[in-house]
Amino acid sequence: MDFLKNSFIFLSILPFFPFLLVYFIHYRWKHNKKASLKAAMDVTTLFLIISVSALFNLTFNSSFGFYLILLLLLIGVGLVGSAQNRLKGRVDVQKMAKLIWRMSFVIMSFSYLLFTIIGIVKYIFITMS
Repeated sequence: MDFLKNSFIFLSILPFFPFLLVYFIHYRWKHNKKASLKAAMDVTTLFLIISVSALFNLTFNSSFGFYLILLLLLIGVGLVGSAQNRLKGRVDVQKMAKLIWRMSFVIMSFSYLLFTIIGIVKYIFITMS
């Protein structure tokens, strides 16, 4: 059980490892780059959400990071669902979930890089003073 917990923690700290792992395994299995990229994005998003929430908590000395991400995801679901309802007259939950999940991959990847850089700069300034 400790191996699973430690593996999950490692993959959450470095979320580009599960991305590469899933991409290459899926590509060797299916030989489809586009499907491999989508599968890798879908798996990595979970690890990115955990990583970004932890980095947010460390950067701003709070415990609100995970709840903020959930709130933003719910707002996104509401906006996309409302747009779908206005345009098509119905909400396609599967398309909405895929759109939100893949958009959160892009936003979380950017946030991961941003908070990592902020954390490194913050650490350098704290140790220099």
